[in-house]
Amino acid sequence: MAPLRFSANLSWLFPELPGLPARLRAAGSSGFEAVEVAWPYAEPPEALARAAREAGLRLVLINTPPGDQEKGEMGLGAVPGRQAAFREGLEQAVRYAKALGCPRIHLMAGRVPQGADRIAVKAEMEIVFLENLRHAAGVLAEADLVGLLEPINTRITDPQYFLDTPQQAAAILQKVGRPNLQLQMDIFHWQIMDGNLTGNIQEFLPIVGHVQVAQVPGRGEPSSPGELNFPYLFQLLEDEGYKGFVG
Repeated sequence: MAPLRFSANLSWLFPELPGLPARLRAAGSSGFEAVEVAWPYAEPPEALARAAREAGLRLVLINTPPGDQEKGEMGLGAVPGRQAAFREGLEQAVRYAKALGCPRIHLMAGRVPQGADRIAVKAEMEIVFLENLRHAAGVLAEADLVGLLEPINTRITDPQYFLDTPQQAAAILQKVGRPNLQLQMDIFHWQIMDGNLTGNIQEFLPIVGHVQVAQVPGRGEPSSPGELNFPYLFQLLEDEGYKGFVG
């Protein structure tokens, strides 16, 4: 079985360095061969591509733009009334992904609108999300890219986030039914929402396109104190045949 491949998440690592080019150099100097970053959009894609090449790194994941963060937005994929903005952001993400040679884009679902009842708006938000995901799958296919759906825990990190369990994300992926849309497994979020990591990893790994890890509950590095046994989890991923990157 192949050993796991790790990528440095530059949205979290090397926070003492001010910009992505500096963090890319630090990741390369630390022995990483791959990196990921949530939002690279503050830097021109050509400059980032050059910095990555100089550091001997490949980019493996970026996110779609978050929307208007001053208004509390954190992704737009499932947000009613923001379909046009989601599609504009998708086009920007695809431009960056192509320039950076990055094969995967996390298609952020977004938050339940402020003041709305989650249960009351769930059906409408899922309809919007399905519509946007079908559109995204076509756009990504033309560029030979993969789109990812990531559940984010609503107990600690983001109480308003629409997509919060692997079961919900898997059901949506099944409804869309496009092979270039996959699941993004962040073990931190999955442990907080559902636990049962062994069973969930074994059940959902066949549709997982990317894995992320952090210790629970502090979201520190895997070697930091916490409730997760990473030697066991990493061995499980290897034993189950996971061949993607671990951020």
